[in-house]
Amino acid sequence: MFEVITWGGAALSLAGLLGLVWCILRVMKARRSGLSDDELRAVVQGVLPWNLAALFLSVIGLMVVIVGISLG
Repeated sequence: MFEVITWGGAALSLAGLLGLVWCILRVMKARRSGLSDDELRAVVQGVLPWNLAALFLSVIGLMVVIVGISLG
């Protein structure tokens, strides 16, 4: 039972990590495309909520892993 919780938390953390990588790649692509400062700022502001959500998902996943290990 607790093994499922641990692996579920690991999956959540991995999903959050993939989201963070996507955010990094999206901003790097925007920087390389030679956008003006205002356009680049708009891209970063659009990516920011996704970045925070991915970070939150990763943290929640790590907390679930710790709970699963502690209880198991």
